[in-house]
Amino acid sequence: MATGSRHPAEAVSIDHAHWRPSANPWAIAISVMTATFMVVLDSSVANVALPHIAGSLSASTDEATWVLTSYLVSNAIMLPATGWISRRIGRKRLLTLSIILFTGASMLCGMAINMPMLIVARILQGLGGGGMQPLAQSILLESFPPVEHGKAMAVYGTGIVVAPVIGPTLGGWITDSYSWRWIFYINLPVGLLALFLAGIFIEDPPYLRTKFEGKVDALGFGLMALWLGTLQLVLDKGQEADWFESDWIRWTMAVSCAAFVTFVARELRHREPIVQLHIFLSRDFAVGTLIAGLYGVVLYSTTALLPLFLQTLLGYSALDSGLAVSPRGLGSMASMVIAGMIANRVDSRLLLAFGFFVLGASTLMLSHVNLGIGMGSVVIPNILNGFAGGFIFVPLTTLTMSRLRKQEVGNAAGIYNLIRNIGGSIGIASATAFLVRMGQVHQNYLGANLAPSDALLAAAARGLAGHMAVSGSDPVAAQHKALGAVYQMMQQQSSLMAYVDNFRLLGYLSLFCIPFVLLFRRPKRGAPAEPGVHAGE
Repeated sequence: MATGSRHPAEAVSIDHAHWRPSANPWAIAISVMTATFMVVLDSSVANVALPHIAGSLSASTDEATWVLTSYLVSNAIMLPATGWISRRIGRKRLLTLSIILFTGASMLCGMAINMPMLIVARILQGLGGGGMQPLAQSILLESFPPVEHGKAMAVYGTGIVVAPVIGPTLGGWITDSYSWRWIFYINLPVGLLALFLAGIFIEDPPYLRTKFEGKVDALGFGLMALWLGTLQLVLDKGQEADWFESDWIRWTMAVSCAAFVTFVARELRHREPIVQLHIFLSRDFAVGTLIAGLYGVVLYSTTALLPLFLQTLLGYSALDSGLAVSPRGLGSMASMVIAGMIANRVDSRLLLAFGFFVLGASTLMLSHVNLGIGMGSVVIPNILNGFAGGFIFVPLTTLTMSRLRKQEVGNAAGIYNLIRNIGGSIGIASATAFLVRMGQVHQNYLGANLAPSDALLAAAARGLAGHMAVSGSDPVAAQHKALGAVYQMMQQQSSLMAYVDNFRLLGYLSLFCIPFVLLFRRPKRGAPAEPGVHAGE
């Protein structure tokens, strides 16, 4: 049947499905990933600089943590709104404005003279950077033909997965060698380059060039901002406030739940919703988003726990712990290339199951750590952990987005990235809380076996006291120091066991994701995406 005999709306949809940008897809990939890599790197690079920031701006460590919280809150609010804003002003214009806002805010961060100025600048940074990830993902999926979506997501995944790994190492080196302000100033030349490339190579698809006539859903946007802002605040500050033992945590969580329920109810009824929730009718998208959230839990928790273990129990410096963790990025880059090359030849579900198996096995390897391990015992599981990332990220993204229409990809990318980031926040918060709680549990068990009548304890205390007496301590002080040393060893072992419990649970969670892969529909060989398929199918 000729296109001219079709219904006009159907013909327009087909034009959109077969549209391709005029620029080379790889030039577009370099353009969007330059900006995205900068943003994702900045989300983790500031972590190691917090003590330096606090000292420089005469703030406490608790006050300095708002540098991270403020960024995460504003970033979370922007993620799901990206698709809606793109429909109103165009994707290229939004990308350009985001780069300008992020780069300008980075300059303000570096120039900050006090903590309030830095926090405001970080909020602006989060608003500018929040839209970059879904914008990059949707632009890449539309720029590359369906048979090359695996390669497109390999490029995207390299930036998203590798940047957080090298961020702490780079941040520690810049802070130690120069100043914490340069972790923000370094964004200026990169931002200008990204702005130049976006202006040359990025263009809007046809469906974003028509004027959007819908009204602004201000109430819906406000409810979304309230829900995400309060949720991120609870996840980021919950451990400091002792979770639900704190009144303000309980009230904030109640407000978040109420705002979420009201937001969902409004979006389902509004003609022009901020977030188009109907795409969850697509089984592949719903399953993929769930798995992405679980993957975020494992990925971000492991990335947060391992440097903490190396620094607190093994005495590594921030730079050394970063160097021990960084090989994870090498594994990720290698697997992204391999997964991108074979994504169109091998069933994506098999690649995804393999990735989660390797992720679970390598995380369980970390559950065998002890206080006498060398760097190699950390590097090898880390490389395998990173290697699993490519076989998870590439097929998971392509399977999740494969049956959506192009007009739905921008909105879907915002939701997908939001759920992964929320999963990461929940993972870090849960792992931190579990670390403290299980450390206390293990200390109680170990302490119950350290009775004064225990012969081994008495012998160890006498041996330590004798060593300290030889070093110059008087007998009474030597005895006290010996008991203190025993207590310190008990605390170290308790903490070690808590880390082991955490890594073991994360390994089991990775393996738990494998059965969910079976819920994806079989991808079409040689055509991972079928243009024009509706979300409800």
